[in-house]
Amino acid sequence: MAAPDYLQQVIVSGRRQSVGKKRASRMFRRPSVSSLVWASLDMITVLVAAVMALRLRMTGVPAQTAASLLPLILSTTPKVWALYVLWFGGTLVFITRSYALYGPIQNRSGLNEQRMTLQATLTAGLLLCGALYLTDPKVPISRLVVLLLVLITWILLSVRRAIWRHMEYSRFREGLETRNVLIVGAGRVAHALRNHLDSLRHLGFRFKGFVALTEREAESGDADVIGDVRNTLQLARSLFVDEIFFSVPADKKLVIGLVEEARAMGIDVRVVPDLYDGLAWNAPVEYIGQFPTIPLHRRDFPIGSFLMKRVLDITLSVLALALLSPVMLAIAIAVRIGSKGPIFYKAARIGRKGRTFCCYKFRTMCVDADKMKADLEHMNEREGVLFKIVNDPRITPVGRFLRKYSLDELPQFYNVLRGDMSLVGPRPPIASEVEQYDLAHLRRLDVLPGITGLWQVEARQDPSFDSYISLDTAYVENWSFWLDLKILARTVSVVFSGTGS
Repeated sequence: MAAPDYLQQVIVSGRRQSVGKKRASRMFRRPSVSSLVWASLDMITVLVAAVMALRLRMTGVPAQTAASLLPLILSTTPKVWALYVLWFGGTLVFITRSYALYGPIQNRSGLNEQRMTLQATLTAGLLLCGALYLTDPKVPISRLVVLLLVLITWILLSVRRAIWRHMEYSRFREGLETRNVLIVGAGRVAHALRNHLDSLRHLGFRFKGFVALTEREAESGDADVIGDVRNTLQLARSLFVDEIFFSVPADKKLVIGLVEEARAMGIDVRVVPDLYDGLAWNAPVEYIGQFPTIPLHRRDFPIGSFLMKRVLDITLSVLALALLSPVMLAIAIAVRIGSKGPIFYKAARIGRKGRTFCCYKFRTMCVDADKMKADLEHMNEREGVLFKIVNDPRITPVGRFLRKYSLDELPQFYNVLRGDMSLVGPRPPIASEVEQYDLAHLRRLDVLPGITGLWQVEARQDPSFDSYISLDTAYVENWSFWLDLKILARTVSVVFSGTGS
C-alpha cells in the first residue's frame, strides 16, 4: 500500500528510499561524533578481547617463556595477528553501524540490541575466518585464539551495552535527560500511544499533552487537550518539547509547515501510521516499544560531545572537591563564626527543561534575606527580571569577600556531580524569574545550567537583561565542547580579578 500523500512529500527532503537503500545510505554517510565515540569504544573492546584471548590461551605458561611461545601459539608473527585483529574490529564497526546500534537506545529494545550485537560479532568473526583462509591457508592460525577473540568480544560488548542501558534507564527514571512529547490528535491512536509511552517510562519519554486537530477534539472536555494545532510550536516551546507525534493524518500543507518550523527550533517530528490502514512501505519505520513511528525530521544530537562534556564535568568536579576541601572547610568555619544561621544556602532553581532542583551555595546573606527582598526592590540596579544591589545590606562581611572571588559557589560542584548542573552553562534562575520570561527566553533552559558561562566572562557587570539573555542564547545555539574549554579558561582570570559582587 502506498504512503499517504502528505507523507510522500514530507519525508525528509523528499527522499523516498526502500529499507535496504536506507541501510546502505546509513553505512556510507558521514558519521556523527557520537558514532565515532561508540566506534572507538568498540575498537578498544576488540583490542582488549584480543589481549584476553592470548592470555587465556597461554594460561599456565611461565612468563619468561610466553614471548618465545607466542609466535607458535598464533602460528604467525604478532604483527600479522595485530592486522587480523584490526580487520576484525573494522568489520565489526562497519556492521554494527549498518545495524543502527550507534543510535538512540529508545529505537530498539534491550533484547533486540543484544541479538543484533551477537549477530554483528558473529558476522565479523566469519569475515575474519575468511580473511585468514584467503591470506594464509597453509599455516592456519590457532583456532582457539580466534574463537576466544570472537567470544570475549561479544561478551564485553554485550555487558558494556547492558550497563550503559541500565545507566540511561536510571537517569530517565530520575527525570534526567528525558524527552518531552506532544501528541497531535486526541483520538483512539493518540490515547493508545500516550498509554504506551506511560508504560515505558524507563525509555525516557514524558507525555506533555494532546493538541486538538479538529473542533470536536478541542471541545471534547479532555483535560489533557492543552491547545489546538495552530499553536503547536508555541506549546512545544513553552513545555520544552523534544518530539511531536502526529497520531492521525493531517493536511499536507499543515504538516510540511510544522516540520519546517520544528526543524528551525530543533524539535523532532514523527508520524504514527494507522495500524489498520497499513504502514508506509517506502518510509523508514522505527518502533517506540511496540508502536511503529515514521520520523519526518530528526535533529542530529551530538551525544559524543555531550559525553565528553559530562566526563569533563565529573573529572573537574571531583578534583575541585578533593583539592579545595581544606578551603571549603575554612569557609564553612568563617560563615558559622561570621553570622548566625546555616553554613549552606539551599534554594530551588530551575534547570534544564524547567526541572526544579536544589542549588547549594555558601550562605553570604543574613537569615531573613529572602523576606527583605521586597523592601529593597526600589534599589534594584539590574534591568528586567534580574535583581542585584552592589551594596546590598543583606550581605554579611564574610559573604562580601566570598562573593568578590566567587567562593560562595564552590558547593555547586556537588550539583555538577549529581547532574543537576554543568561546569559551563547559563546561570540557574529562580522560579519567579522564569515566570516573567517571554517565550524566546525559554531557549536558555534547553541546556543544563552552569557554575560559569558566557555571560559571566563577557558581561558580568552589565545590568542589561537583554544582554544577559542574548549571551545565554548565543551560548545555547553555538555550543561546542571547545567553547566550554575557552569559557573555563577565561573564568580563571575573572575569578582572580575579583569582579564578583
